Amino acid sequence: MTKNISPKVINRFTLYFSILIDCIDNEIDYVSSKYISSILRIDQSQVRKDFQVLTSQGICNLGYSTKELKKEIEQYLGFQKSKDIFIVGAGNLGMALAKYDHFADYGLNIVALFDIDSSKIGTNSTNKPIFHIDRLKNLIERMNVEIIILTVPRKSAQYIANLLAQTKIKYIWNFTPAVLNVPQNIAVWSENLIGSFLKFTLKDKKL
Repeated sequence: MTKNISPKVINRFTLYFSILIDCIDNEIDYVSSKYISSILRIDQSQVRKDFQVLTSQGICNLGYSTKELKKEIEQYLGFQKSKDIFIVGAGNLGMALAKYDHFADYGLNIVALFDIDSSKIGTNSTNKPIFHIDRLKNLIERMNVEIIILTVPRKSAQYIANLLAQTKIKYIWNFTPAVLNVPQNIAVWSENLIGSFLKFTLKDKKL
């Protein structure tokens, strides 16, 4: 993966990638920057500028080869190298994420889930094993997992973060409403679901 890619560029490229997957699924061989920009409601020149970092060149009156462009974005963002992930929290959200099939398209492999509820241990409705939280540290070390998706209740989030700080975890994808306090060697990306929703509902109000 290319280093020092800004979050905004990463976000656009993942959206481009999603569009390309849909095109390929619908047997569309070529796609234009105009088509992509119209779907994302961004300037066409921005799409062309982003694609300048790739080697794929558009063909006049046809556009870009969907398969070649998808492969190049995979290489650019490092999707081809699979990354194993644990989900901590086997509640509704954790189970839903474990069932999401398209993580694999982005090189993300959900290996297992962890929970404190003994009634959930060993169940496989997601085709992923669910382990007790007591096994988390050991399996992180044994399986060389560096990424955690955190979907526990708010009151448990910091406790789990403290536990993860004792391991070699590098990244926490935080779906809880808690603001985590972790060592500098652990990167946290928090999904502020309520904040994102309020951007739509309050956009016309002056706060």
